[in-house]
Amino acid sequence: MQFDLDIQKTLRSGKRTFHLNLRLQSDSGRLVILGPSGAGKSQALRAIAGLLRPDSGRIMVGGAVLFDAQQRINLKPQERRMGYLFQDYALFPHLSVRQNIAFGETRGWRNPGRQAGGEAVERWLAAFHLEHLAHQLPGELSGGQRQRVALARALVAQPAALLLDEPFAALDPDLRIVLRGELDRLQRELALPMILISHDVADAEVFGDHVVRMKDGALDAGVLDARSLILAEKQTQE
Repeated sequence: MQFDLDIQKTLRSGKRTFHLNLRLQSDSGRLVILGPSGAGKSQALRAIAGLLRPDSGRIMVGGAVLFDAQQRINLKPQERRMGYLFQDYALFPHLSVRQNIAFGETRGWRNPGRQAGGEAVERWLAAFHLEHLAHQLPGELSGGQRQRVALARALVAQPAALLLDEPFAALDPDLRIVLRGELDRLQRELALPMILISHDVADAEVFGDHVVRMKDGALDAGVLDARSLILAEKQTQE
């Protein structure tokens, strides 16, 4: 079982209360969770990464228990080895491309040096064609270049799985097509289990070996299979 998720969490903000109640099992290495903004997709991803502690439940990825409320297991984010790609990429603005990627290898919060390197850093600089940008800052990069840097930083630590939060939402339509193709090729090459969350049915068409839909914090029980879900989402968006 690649993903075995039982995430229960009540979130409160002022007078508003939101219940995350996600139960999901998947043998697929490419899981796409569709749903509108506010459905709870990002909160679920944060719980898997260890950035949000559930009130109860259990989280297993690739057979490893990351969280189990009854057994009092709650691995730290670094121990979970999840490669997390944030929606806004979350690059450090004061660090160069090279330093941002090298940060993925560091333990603790000390910034890598300006000449930080090593075999893994050089590999991913080359893999994403970033060598000529290695000393530039994130503010000097295009949206596609920032995404490549963020993905390289996630991969340099040799993660057990990739967690992708709306990875193409900030890009223009033409660039989305190009980068979907790059990520599709890379994920297949690495055979790295992946959860991708999105509101865009085009992401499900490319990556959705297993597609589910979230609504109001839980899975939409009316969904039967990936193909019917994609068709239904297309009709909704049209």
